[in-house]
Order: sequence, then C-alpha cells, then structure tokens
Amino acid sequence: MKDFVFSQAKLRHPDKIMRLSRLGAMFPSRLSFLRSLTRQLISDRSTVSRPHWNIDEDGFGTAVYSVTVGGHTYSLFSITKSLEPEMRTDRVIAEAWDAAFVLYDGVPDASEIERLSQNAPLQEAGRFTQKDLCLSRANKSVRLFDQIVASLRSGTGLPMGMIQSIGYLMRTTAVYGNGKFGIADRREIEARPGLQGPFMAEMLTVWLIRTFTHDLVEHVGGSQLPDIVKRQLGIGNSTGLGMAPFLVSHPLLLHSWMVCRETALARVRVAEIDLEKAAQLVTLSRRVAQHLLEWNIPDPTHQSRIVKLRNEWANLTVGLSAEVLNKNSALDCLIYKSELGSQDLQELTVSWMLEPFGDLVDGLAECMANPHALALDPAMSCDDLRKILVEHCGYATEVDFTSPHASEQFWYVSEAKLEPRIGKRHTELGADRESPLDISRQIHALAQDLQGQSGPIWQFLAQVPRHRLAVQRVQALVHNPYSEIRDNLVDGEMAPIDMLRCKLSFFGASKFDPKSQLWTRITLAQGAPLASDLAAGTARDDWWLPVSAP
Repeated sequence: MKDFVFSQAKLRHPDKIMRLSRLGAMFPSRLSFLRSLTRQLISDRSTVSRPHWNIDEDGFGTAVYSVTVGGHTYSLFSITKSLEPEMRTDRVIAEAWDAAFVLYDGVPDASEIERLSQNAPLQEAGRFTQKDLCLSRANKSVRLFDQIVASLRSGTGLPMGMIQSIGYLMRTTAVYGNGKFGIADRREIEARPGLQGPFMAEMLTVWLIRTFTHDLVEHVGGSQLPDIVKRQLGIGNSTGLGMAPFLVSHPLLLHSWMVCRETALARVRVAEIDLEKAAQLVTLSRRVAQHLLEWNIPDPTHQSRIVKLRNEWANLTVGLSAEVLNKNSALDCLIYKSELGSQDLQELTVSWMLEPFGDLVDGLAECMANPHALALDPAMSCDDLRKILVEHCGYATEVDFTSPHASEQFWYVSEAKLEPRIGKRHTELGADRESPLDISRQIHALAQDLQGQSGPIWQFLAQVPRHRLAVQRVQALVHNPYSEIRDNLVDGEMAPIDMLRCKLSFFGASKFDPKSQLWTRITLAQGAPLASDLAAGTARDDWWLPVSAP
C-alpha cells in the first residue's frame, strides 16, 4: 500500500481541547461513527433484504432485516407489542417498551426467531447467546407516528411541521453491545471487515432500526412515504448517565478519537482549497444556518446557546464566497475568526471545515479503534513522573481539594439497575462505594505523596499501592495527551451532559435536546441514506447536519 504524507498545522493543545465545556460543544463530523458506517455500506454496495415479516395490521409482531457488511451477513430482529401509555417511559427503570431489537450474527432461522421473540422483550432479564451482537429497545413518538398513519390512510397531507420538529418515529432508550447481559463480546467481531471501528455494530443496529420504523409506519398506514420524507426521519435516542463514565474508563480510546479529530483539522487548515471545495463549503454554510434555525428545544439555557450560535454563525460567514475561500490561508483565518466567539461556534466551525475534505480526513477513521490498555512503566523515575505532572496535570494538581465544593459529587453504580449515578458527597449516603472516576482527585493525591520521593516508581508504589491507577494514567499522557478530561469530575459544578454530548457527537448525533444536566435526547441517522438508496446505487455520504426538505 502506498504511504501518503499529509501536510498539517500544529494540533490544538489538550489543555484547550480536553475541557468539559468544550467537549460539551462538539458537533458530529465526517469522522462520526454513523458516517463511517454509511460509507462502508456504500463502498460494499450493500443491500438490505427482509427475510421475515409477521406484523399484523396494528403494527405488532416480528420482522427480520438482513444486510451484508464486509463479507459478513448480519440481521436485525425486531419485535413490537402493544404497550399501555402509562408503561411508556424513557427511564432506565422501564420494564416494557413498544419495540425490542437484537442484532444477530447471520440470519436467524425459525427456532432462533422463536428464541429471540421470547427473550428480546425482556432485555436485560432475557437470556442471550454469542450469536446476539447488540440489544436495544425503543418507544414510539406516538403523536408523530399516529399523525403519519392517519395521513397515509386518508391520503391527506403529511404533518411536515411535526416531522421537522420531532425527526423520528421511534426513540431508543438503550443500544447495548460488548458482552452486556450475556450477548457477544466485541472481541468476537472486532477484526471483521466493516466492524473494526468503534461502535460499528451498534451503529448498524440503529440504522436498521430506522429502516424498520419506516416500513412499520407504511404497513400500518397502508401507503408509502416519499423517500425525501423518510430521509428526514431518523432514530431518536434518550441517553443518560450510563454513557458518561465510558470516556473516563477508556482513556486510550478517548485519545484515539480526539487525536484523529484534531489531526483532521490540522490537515485541513493548511490544505489547498480549489473552487469546487470552496463552493461546497459555501453551500454547507447555508445548510448550517438552516439547521440552527430548525433546532429548537424547551430548555431555556441550551436554547439561548442555540440562538447565540445562530448569530455568531451569521457573523462568521457574512460575505463568504467561493472566491474568498479560494485563497491561501483562508481556512486558517476562519478558524482564528471563530475563536473570537463561543466554544459552540469554534467546534461547529471545525466540523463544517472537515466536510469537503474526505480525501484528507476519512482514512483517519481507521485509526479510531484502540485495542491497548493502560500499562505501568515501573522503571520510570519519580523525577520523570513529576515532570509529566507539571507538564500535563495542572488541571488536577492545582485544585484545592480541601474545599468541600471541589469534591461535592461522587459517582456510584445503582444496585437496582447496575447503571452509573451521581450522589452528593456531603449530604447523601454511598460515598464509601464510590466509583473511581475522581481522576483529578487521585492525581492530586499522587502529586502530594510523590513530593520528596526518589528512585523508580515501583518502589514508591510498593509503599503506596493505591496510586497505581493514577500513575498509569499520568504515564499514558506522554504518548496519549488527549486521554484525560482535564477537569475535576467530582466538582460541585461538574455537568455530565458535557461528556454525553462529546460521545454522542462521535456517534453522529445531532439536535441535542438536554432534559437536565444528567440526560439528553438526540436524533441519529436523520438524513442518512435509505435502504432503497443503497439498492438503487444512489446513496451518498452527504448528510451532515440534516435539514428539512424544501
């Protein structure tokens, strides 16, 4: 394979990038996992079949969708049941849902369909095998689903305003993978072509669920939706605290995601831009403006951020033309100009700027998986470890942890649902069962105890073994500088929503709709190619920040 050498600017410093407030301002990009998946489907010329469909006129029953990715066939098993309104909730305590799904390795036969029919609706209470790769459940957006059904049955106009504002027919409340609840571990599929990247199996599950929801509403409505409307209907998702600790417990993976994104930006900042790419950026800038106008949420704090971002975007792009962009350093100048605005504006500009440069950016997606784990270098001297602390860990060592506010919150795992939760250390019980997500506090304690120590670090750890994890994480920063969130995750002002948005942006989520600092709704795969687009050979990787049809 030919080696390519790319010119690039200097990467933005981790002290600037790895802050909660900036992570909470990230937007999806070409490197988002759903985008990588759809490019794989297009490249493979994949087609979707429906070998099983046993859905009654009310929309209840079972269905199977099959697709080949990277030479392997996977199937989505779907089951829908009648659900009383009072049972429909996005909360993790729910025990019943409108629909349940399993991504299956291969194509299930009749006996496997029967097994899945019995177990999929039970979710974590079910029994699963190594053929089951992902587990999910979803609830209808009942208002929109019923309105579309009524329109299809009567032949009257579709509720386009609702379609634009809601954007999905069903909303998942979990998409589980990687061995949870007895399903197959990621190591079973991580080397398979097409699924090597992070969360590829989960993204395939989401995309196939979207296909099912389109077929379901058409089946119940008795008529077909126009493709242009179906592309606007993605999959909703409700995500809470369960997702946040992942970024902390997978530091090397986080580094891979972030360094790839920063490398993509560094390449684009110095790239030569021809008139075609310049014109594409101008067109995309108008799409951004429309997307921001169509993004409206109930939360007043976050809605005010959107309103501010609309104004900032208008100011950033005023007078923008292909001729203006077709000049040396034009993109770099836009980055500097964006830094006069909010972090929302800065990170939106980054994602926008990557879009026309697939030739420079897309290959980085192959580097976003990271199979390595933290390792201890026991021979490192205490002096060298102190140097790393000085260079990389001021965000932790300079915190005054004698202040109660600095450690006001603590993370723990709920005994009832085995899900992460946050408690108030000084007013609530449970801090004695704290999860080790207080990384800043651990690094601070390490720095304190390391004072005056000499010799190899193994001698120090033999005396104070509780610092082993902190030492490993600090040592990792030398070669993985984006591996740590450089903020205090137990501070009284810490907002988990920032971690959620960061991870969800890498999934490819848009239209974040926070319901508190602890959970958010999002939309996935809105604007993405349809199964019919793949079959017709017309699918395109051009659905960043989707907007309503004209």
